[in-house]
Amino acid sequence: MATVAPIRARCDGADRLLEADEPLAGLQLRCGGELPGAIAIPALLALVRKSRRSHLPMSRTIVAVDDGKPISAWASVAPAGEGTTLELSQWKLAGDQPVDVQAPEELLRQLGEAHLLLDAEQRVLAAQVGAPDLAQFGKAVAAGAGRYWTDFVKLDTLADHWAGGHQPLHWRLLDDATFTVAGSARRWRARILPRSGGGFELIAIPEAIERLPHEAADAAGGLPAWNSLLGRDLAPALRQPIARIVANAETIRTRLAGPLADEYANYAADIAEAGRHLMGLVEDLADLEAVEAPDFSPAPDRIDLADCARRAAGILSVRAQERGIVLHTPPESDQAPAIGEFRRVLQVLLNLLSNAIRYTPGHSAVSLACGIEGDVAWLTVTDEGEGLTPEQADRVFEKFERLGRSGDGGSGLGLYISRRLARAMGGDLHVESAPGKGATFVLSLPADLQAAMTARG
Repeated sequence: MATVAPIRARCDGADRLLEADEPLAGLQLRCGGELPGAIAIPALLALVRKSRRSHLPMSRTIVAVDDGKPISAWASVAPAGEGTTLELSQWKLAGDQPVDVQAPEELLRQLGEAHLLLDAEQRVLAAQVGAPDLAQFGKAVAAGAGRYWTDFVKLDTLADHWAGGHQPLHWRLLDDATFTVAGSARRWRARILPRSGGGFELIAIPEAIERLPHEAADAAGGLPAWNSLLGRDLAPALRQPIARIVANAETIRTRLAGPLADEYANYAADIAEAGRHLMGLVEDLADLEAVEAPDFSPAPDRIDLADCARRAAGILSVRAQERGIVLHTPPESDQAPAIGEFRRVLQVLLNLLSNAIRYTPGHSAVSLACGIEGDVAWLTVTDEGEGLTPEQADRVFEKFERLGRSGDGGSGLGLYISRRLARAMGGDLHVESAPGKGATFVLSLPADLQAAMTARG
């Protein structure tokens, strides 16, 4: 049942929850936190931290787990002095169906540089814009609240539909559409997520994230050289129809369109699962093309591997809980400053953690730890699975290698791509394992020594 009155809370400059209304206060305690104390809900912590660091108000849907049940809410965070204030609405138990908070939606929210709250007709209700080159767009949207979001952008396709002032097409036809806006030289991609309480969340992601440009390409205003057949044409063209297949199959499976015999609902579930596997393969092949390009170069940034570990665990927490797996993450006090591209490091960690959750026995544990040794920052993902023989450990990072597994939907590219990404960022990825003793994957990156010294001092 959804709450009616807004839930308010307040955090300090260290992202500690100082006070909170129910039911947030109760959830904080049931998740193992204290009040006052560090925020124990990963999705909420990520949003609060991002708002405080950017000094910008932010809003999005968050998902948490309360006594084994998924909870969703619309969270709005605003800077207040050195800390932040929170307001949560549409707090809702998502029912008995588990909510799969995997990388796609949560990673999109991490990468989005503009978030629009839309009504059921795709009219703008509220907006939060973070990128400097979207300032003009943000002002226009704020001044034109109540208008269709398409009034504020120039879509790359389907433009003729709006020539006569038509309202937007069905959201599934617009999901993943690319567009430009006044004041920004970048091209953008619209990802539209239906909200449980009605309406939509629109996330604007820079096309550069899909296309992996390096600094030289950005400076030249052109597209990077790796954009060949798959990256430039096939992958974007395939994403939208596959997403529609999955969405329509899920609509049938959940009987939202009306009563349906069980056997047909099961067929729809199989179609949706096959669509997800196909989408994963498309994404893996696009990434493969990127990392094997001669001029591929991730954008270096100052990151904290401990923070990345906690984010990855938060994204995959529901999937782990479904299998009874406990995720042990570095405590909030731990830091491991490193140099690497944030989204690529998160991509590697999500791959390692997904594999650990998939192949470790149910009702066991997966542990993430990090640290700094000399000029190297490291992060480990350790499972309690069957482990690997020395011969398997040598092969596990090879292209299309699945160690004889079949039927799990994997492409055999995840670890290969992850190692290529680690090495492109000046680090490495290797595994330490023995049969019957689980496996530990070790990601290493150049340490951010300046930040490490500051943290110690």
